[in-house]
Amino acid sequence: MNDSSPGEGHVRVVGTAHVSADSVREVEETVREERPDVVAVELDEGRYRQMKGGTPDDIEARDLLRGNTVFQFIAYWMLSYVQSRMGDKFDVKPGADMLAAVETAEEEGLDVALVDRDIQVTIQRFWRRMGTLEKMRMAGDLLFGVADARGVGAVLGIAVGVFLGPLVGLFGGAVGVTDLLLTRTATAAVLGAAAAYMLYTVASFSLDGDDAVLAGLGGGAAIGIVAGFGLGLGTGLVSGILGSLGTAIVGSLVIGVLAGVIVGVTAGAVLNAFGLFAPAEGDTDYEEFDMAELTDGDVVSAMMEEFRRFSPGGAEALIDERDAYIAHQLVALRQSGRHVVAIVGAGHREGIENYLEHPETLPPMESLVGVAEKDGFPWGKLLGFGVTAVFIAFFVLLAMAGVGNERLLTIFGAWFLINGVFAAALAKVAGARWTSALVGGLVAWMTSINPLLAPGWFTGYVELRHTPVNVGDISKLNELLSDEETPIVELVGQMFDVPLFKLIMVVAMTNIGSIIASFLFVTYVIPVIASDLGGVAGVANLMFEGARNSADLIWRSLT
Repeated sequence: MNDSSPGEGHVRVVGTAHVSADSVREVEETVREERPDVVAVELDEGRYRQMKGGTPDDIEARDLLRGNTVFQFIAYWMLSYVQSRMGDKFDVKPGADMLAAVETAEEEGLDVALVDRDIQVTIQRFWRRMGTLEKMRMAGDLLFGVADARGVGAVLGIAVGVFLGPLVGLFGGAVGVTDLLLTRTATAAVLGAAAAYMLYTVASFSLDGDDAVLAGLGGGAAIGIVAGFGLGLGTGLVSGILGSLGTAIVGSLVIGVLAGVIVGVTAGAVLNAFGLFAPAEGDTDYEEFDMAELTDGDVVSAMMEEFRRFSPGGAEALIDERDAYIAHQLVALRQSGRHVVAIVGAGHREGIENYLEHPETLPPMESLVGVAEKDGFPWGKLLGFGVTAVFIAFFVLLAMAGVGNERLLTIFGAWFLINGVFAAALAKVAGARWTSALVGGLVAWMTSINPLLAPGWFTGYVELRHTPVNVGDISKLNELLSDEETPIVELVGQMFDVPLFKLIMVVAMTNIGSIIASFLFVTYVIPVIASDLGGVAGVANLMFEGARNSADLIWRSLT
């Protein structure tokens, strides 16, 4: 396309497929034939430097405390992995078209303009614009390879199950959940896990890695269900090791998670049967794309067109906003009187050309940069302040009911301890340094009363002080994921050797530990340490009494 006005330069937009060898040839030929003043490429400074062999920027430790850095890298990893997989299929390195444009321009002595928005801004806005349900669909696709309602149901079921488990232990008796059932379930879980590990160890001598894993998991599950749950073998041993409290915790959590997953997946299958959240008719598997189809749109835009179906906000950040941002840069170059050849992904070409033809329709540049604000009511902030207010009110009302300082300190100490132990322990399981796990454990009590904070951010902050993590780690992870021969257990171990993956797991496990501990505190710990007060019901009555006393005090003060 040639687009210009009297006294201005003109812009030709060339749409390419980022993994197409034909596109590489087209780019080289176009630049040499046109010999423009400027070759504009769909790159930002960071990606350009990395493409030229430079070192990617490290994640700054302070950036992790902003909250969504790890999630943004997960989103970036997902996009990068899909593009890398397509490049492997067609034996072309992703981004080869942009590299060809830059190298050809340099050979011809032409200027190069980097006209794309910073990738970190794009991913941040992409993540921010996605709704909770949309993020769960993405998680379902990553974890289970299912992006429809079944994947959402599985992810939601696990999340609900973690919260449902403690409630099963607390109120399960009202619906027939007996101590015997909890003991048998805990025994099945412990016995099954132990059996799975031993069977895997034995099977690994004669079976390939993945087959050994499946043999261990299948055999462990069968032994746990039949021997542990059905026959009750080992109940005395498990109860002796875990104690009555530990047995109740493990049993109720297993029941909660299993119930959540079963209900979630079943509900998802029903929704799919009615056509809700199911893939649209005619959707094409990316593995089945041929070269002709790829030349009609780059793989990232192709995938995001699918995202547009269930995440208009996410697609807007990744496609539409970038169209406008790039068009702003090209309009400025055109107005300076330059002849420009712009090399962009084919999925962006139409939007950019429309803006070049009608520049008055461009949104203001300030609306395309910076932190994206979420649309709608800020439920997250409301929840965060609400939980904090409830926690403070809990201690204030008990104090107003006459509960002594010693008892209040005991309750607070238990809250501090259980949050710290679970958060630090799970962080350590994920491979955190002792200092990192300790920091996460120390702040867990505070962050658990405010959902706007997370102990994992602080654990990750300390990790980043010792181990550099950067975007280049994503390439290492993509290489590992494309390896179809390495056994799963060994592959997971290799992934933990990649700093970015280890950081993600440390942050996630620290947060999960604190979440679990918070629910266990309410449902198991309070009944034990406040048994002489009547357990949970007695504490609730004391809180009502404290509320009445507070109201009386306020009334007397006013009158």
